[in-house]
Amino acid sequence: MSRDRINFVFLNIGHFYVHLFMLIFATVAALTLARRWHMSYAELIPYATPGFIAFGVCAIPAGWLADKWSREGMMVIFFLGIGLSAIATALAQTPLQIGIGLFAIGLFAAIYHPVGIAMVVHGRDKTGVALAVNGVFGNMGVACAALLTGFLLDTSVWQSAFVLPGAVAVATGVAYAVFIYVGRAAAAAEPHSATARLKAAAGTHILERATLVRVFAIIFFSTAIGGLIFQSTTFALPKIFDERLPAMASTATLVGWYAFIAFAVAAFAQLVVGYLVDHHSIRTVFAFVAALQVLFFTLMQELTGPLALIVAIAFMLVVFGQIPINDVLVGRITRSEWRSRVYAVRYIVTFSVMASAVPFIAWLHAYWSFAALFRVMAIAAGATFLAVLLLPRTGAVTGDTPETAAAE
Repeated sequence: MSRDRINFVFLNIGHFYVHLFMLIFATVAALTLARRWHMSYAELIPYATPGFIAFGVCAIPAGWLADKWSREGMMVIFFLGIGLSAIATALAQTPLQIGIGLFAIGLFAAIYHPVGIAMVVHGRDKTGVALAVNGVFGNMGVACAALLTGFLLDTSVWQSAFVLPGAVAVATGVAYAVFIYVGRAAAAAEPHSATARLKAAAGTHILERATLVRVFAIIFFSTAIGGLIFQSTTFALPKIFDERLPAMASTATLVGWYAFIAFAVAAFAQLVVGYLVDHHSIRTVFAFVAALQVLFFTLMQELTGPLALIVAIAFMLVVFGQIPINDVLVGRITRSEWRSRVYAVRYIVTFSVMASAVPFIAWLHAYWSFAALFRVMAIAAGATFLAVLLLPRTGAVTGDTPETAAAE
């Protein structure tokens, strides 16, 4: 296996870790700690908030450090830091202590998206499939978090839910550090060829300033809407199944399994979308995905029973399918030395909106119902559809022509 492929494997594992570690506490708090510490679930969950804030806010300095120092070095810090933070969190004996541990996990988790995604697209002309594969690993981290944590809680003490994944992450970090050291030693023995310089510039396109501003505005707008839709659907789906599948999901375990199936199946939609954006116009693919979101959210408003399960899987397919599209656009139009910072800004927008989505869901559900949530999601997806129509009809940014330029 080539060095690039091994590096890609490490990056995919990292994406799995970041989403897994960010969701461990949700299951631990719900199933064990609230009872053990004589607190309600509502009282305990806020201690996770600093971690989620760090997860979003710290993406900017992480991206800046990666661009100025070393992306590989930052990834080593990510693996070691998130693993050691998880192990330290297992030592917590009070809610405040666990909140500090979760903050540390969020701090190191913030490194991944601006740094890891920039590394995934680096040197590639076609980035769609690579981003899609990487995205599948991230979404499988979401899907596996509750299952893995629940299994560890059933078979061991609650601390094991943090310690075991943490130890594996630390071991991964050590292995990645050795891999980077050996690779740099080998590279130092070879001259930096013109081919290598051209490869580093691959995939970046020169755009006029006005077009660049328009494309970035669409990216950040659709990123905000996409963050709202992603968080609303992934966070609310277990409760949606609990309400809409009363005969099929009569226990918490069955609800969890139906949610896992929906997430796991939907994760692979990114592979299809990744292939499509590598071979067809991003504008066309993006508009089609957004239109399907409008359709499925509209259909879902009053559905119950098996049909609700089918449509829920369908809308999760197009929600997850949208994820790699904006990352492909960013990779195509930004220079390599700025890419981590641009990705950091994009993920700041995503995670800021995601943080506000949870109270928004609670408010809608308390005063109306999930039917109102689906109406809002349909309107939001419709806004994304209209925004995508403003992307250039042809040119390098949409993938309609083979025109490329080495801008670095």
